[in-house]
Formats: sequence, C-alpha cells, structure tokens
Amino acid sequence: MDKLQYLLKQNKEWAVKVRKLNPGFFKRLAEKNQTPKYLWIGCADSRVPANQIVNLLPGDMFVHRNIANLVIHTDFNCLSVIQYAVEILKIKHIIICGHYGCGGIKTTLENKGHGLIDNWLRHVKDVYLYHKEKFQDMTNEKQKMDLLCELNVIEQVANVCHTTTAKNAWNKKQELMVHGWIYSIEDGLIKDLEVTVSGHGQIAENNRFK
Repeated sequence: MDKLQYLLKQNKEWAVKVRKLNPGFFKRLAEKNQTPKYLWIGCADSRVPANQIVNLLPGDMFVHRNIANLVIHTDFNCLSVIQYAVEILKIKHIIICGHYGCGGIKTTLENKGHGLIDNWLRHVKDVYLYHKEKFQDMTNEKQKMDLLCELNVIEQVANVCHTTTAKNAWNKKQELMVHGWIYSIEDGLIKDLEVTVSGHGQIAENNRFK
C-alpha cells in the first residue's frame, strides 16, 4: 500500500529549509494567534495555490477554496469562513480570485450532464444566462471561457457584499473591502477586475453589477 511517504519526506525537507532560512519561524507562528490581513476565496484548482501566487507565508492569509470560487447564500461553510474572518479576525480585505481556464467554467459551457457537480455549477450557469447577450456574437470558445471566468468573479464579489456579515460590518462602520481578481495560469499573473467594493452604495439594487 502506498502510504505517500514521499509527501512526508518532502514535508520534512520543507520544514528544514524554512527553519534554515528563517530560524524560529514555526515557534513564532505557534506562539501567536493568527492575524491574517486577507481572506482569499478561490478555486480549488490545484494549479492556483493562494499563498504561493501572492508570495505570502503561512499565517498571512485566511483561505477558502471551492470549485469555481463560488459564494452561495446557502453554503454555510463559505458563509462561516466569511463571518469568522470579518468578525473574529477583523480582516479588512476579502479577495475573490478566479482563474482563466477554470474547469468548472469549462464544464458549464459544455452544456453536458456531469452528475452531482451540475447542481453546484448551476450557479455559474445562472451567471451565464444573466449575461447571455454578451456571448451571442462570440465564436471563439476561449474568449467565451475567459469572459465567463471574469463575470463569475464579479458576481461572487456581489454575493459577498450581500452576505449578512458584510452588511453588518458596514452598518457598524467597520473597514471592509471586497475585491475581484483573476489569475492566469499561463503567465502566473493576477489581473485586478476593478470591482472593489467598500460599502452598501456601490452594489446594484438587483444584487448584480452592470
């Protein structure tokens, strides 16, 4: 039976390397409470590791990931992460980060049955249907995917802003900003979609950005 010994070996090598480069790092990390500055809500894609692509150390970022970086108002896992981040950790920045080439987005556009995951990705399909006119004249499949990846991020920014946690924070004049980013696996760079929100008045009344 493969007990994944190579992963345990790599863990030891990594820990040794960190201690060599930064003596006392793990001791300091263990002794203090976590005080991350950011909440990252990203895709579960293994090619998009949150801390690494923004060059942050363990302890610097609170992370939640799921397929297609969705924020769904009945997903109490995600909602609990947001509440803990904002109310307990007092995080000031929530980053929704999607990525080009997202498998969840691709699956949505294929319009085929894929079993259980279709229920989850129905939320992406709703984004597509809401913005359907934007896709009508597009023939390039990659461009369609890229656009839906971006629109999906923007919709999730709106969804975060309409959570009770975000609303309560803004009602109490707590500093909180919600950002929409997208990552390119092809070159390793992040693009700011420039949909940052820092208060109620910046969200469309119908819960969606125009």
